[in-house]
Amino acid sequence: MSDGPERTDDGRYIVVKGRRWRATDPEIPDERDAELRSILMAWRREVKRTDGSPESRAGVQAAKVALGERGTPWWDQTLDERRARWETDVPRPK
Repeated sequence: MSDGPERTDDGRYIVVKGRRWRATDPEIPDERDAELRSILMAWRREVKRTDGSPESRAGVQAAKVALGERGTPWWDQTLDERRARWETDVPRPK
């Protein structure tokens, strides 16, 4: 049994409670992946704290795009495009 949620056979999606969600780009280096997840969680807390302000929702969107979970699917991008996506600066909430 593997760690984490169930994945589709092609690895592009995770399955949670029968629903498919786009998987994080598996090529993101571990250190950057951890940093982006930390930023994402900070923005999610900010969404809750601000009752969903547009700025906080934009922060969640930016982090999810950097992780490859939104925007152009990572499997449709070249490795250079993927690298540019995850290396893009994603600010933390203030």
